[in-house]
Amino acid sequence: MIPADVALGSFDLSDTEFWVQPREYREGAFATLRREQPVSWFEEREYAGVPIPKGPGYWSVANHDDVWHVSRNPQLFVSGQGVNIGDLPIDIAEFFGSMIAMDDPRHFRIRSIVSKGFTPREISRVEEYVRVKAAAVVDRLLEQFPERECDFVQEVAAPMPLQIICEMMGIPAEDEPQILRWTNVILGVGDPELVTSYEDLIAAGLGMFQYAQALGEDRIANPRDDLTSLMMNANVDGERMTAQEFGSFFILLVVAGNETTRTAISHGMHLLTQHRDQREVWWNDFEANSRTAVDEIVRYATPVIHFRRTATEDTEVGGQAIKAGQKLVLWYCSANRDETMYADPYTFNVLRPMNPAQVGFGAGGPHFCLGANLARREITVMFDEIRRRIPTLHSVAEPEYLQSNFINGIKRLRCAW
Repeated sequence: MIPADVALGSFDLSDTEFWVQPREYREGAFATLRREQPVSWFEEREYAGVPIPKGPGYWSVANHDDVWHVSRNPQLFVSGQGVNIGDLPIDIAEFFGSMIAMDDPRHFRIRSIVSKGFTPREISRVEEYVRVKAAAVVDRLLEQFPERECDFVQEVAAPMPLQIICEMMGIPAEDEPQILRWTNVILGVGDPELVTSYEDLIAAGLGMFQYAQALGEDRIANPRDDLTSLMMNANVDGERMTAQEFGSFFILLVVAGNETTRTAISHGMHLLTQHRDQREVWWNDFEANSRTAVDEIVRYATPVIHFRRTATEDTEVGGQAIKAGQKLVLWYCSANRDETMYADPYTFNVLRPMNPAQVGFGAGGPHFCLGANLARREITVMFDEIRRRIPTLHSVAEPEYLQSNFINGIKRLRCAW
């Protein structure tokens, strides 16, 4: 990809029209910001059909070092006042965001409990299940698509991460389709094809919350060998997670654990089609090159486009004065293309060194993605299964992208083998 030449001041990151422009244009706009005004002010716009007041504006943070600095200073730049650009009521932000929309000590308490389910030991427990599910996905492709063509997102990228999360949580397989529908609505905000109203969003969140609450209460009374039971019965400093807290965390886990991995796998398939030489490099020495290849897919795709923080006191970021109470939007999509950090950042290179770290899982600090290691394993295992059993699988059309400034999602991707 070659970014377009886009002049400073000719674009507005708050305009929904910006996010439907060609990818080269958007990349060019962020390249201009990094080069000419890495910390820049943008006014906010009204949200049509959403009862959220127009906000006061925000500082756009575009380069790697500044995104890293803000992320690693959680006392100075907090999450508890909102992690999206618009100012959702705090209770709604926590309802959908759980601990990512909290600060310490509440954040530390919730993360301490749920992290018990993401230790290396717990991840190793699901390793074999990841392989079983990846094999089942390919089995179904070979059995159900004799014409050897399908929608990669629907048939490959979406099922496996969701099935793994549901298995870990102890959710019956017959409930997976409903979980997926709720997830698509919650992350489809801004895309008219997926969400028709604010009421749809609230209804999806409430449905998932009530499902999780019932699941959590059941596991208190009837513990099983699953992640829900582990979290509901975990004790940190004499406190346990309430069913309400579990309900909100469930939304975060299922939405984040499913959608972001699905997005990375979908982008990965298209990138490996576009760059056959990189596919060959990775697959010719799969085990040795998997760690860098997966991190490069996450860097290049950057499934989560941004998160927001709020300054707690007057400070400075990248030489720009920031006032207490002002919002800062961390553009991970831009930080992962920072020319001062990455050689040829628009080149997809499966051997790219992992230092400096890409920010696709967050940029360090207490909100670094808890499921990063699980996501890496899922991506690795899925492509290993493809490599061994259907090595000619490739995309045959351009992706149909999600219309969003938050998730760099792919809705559909036609593939053949």
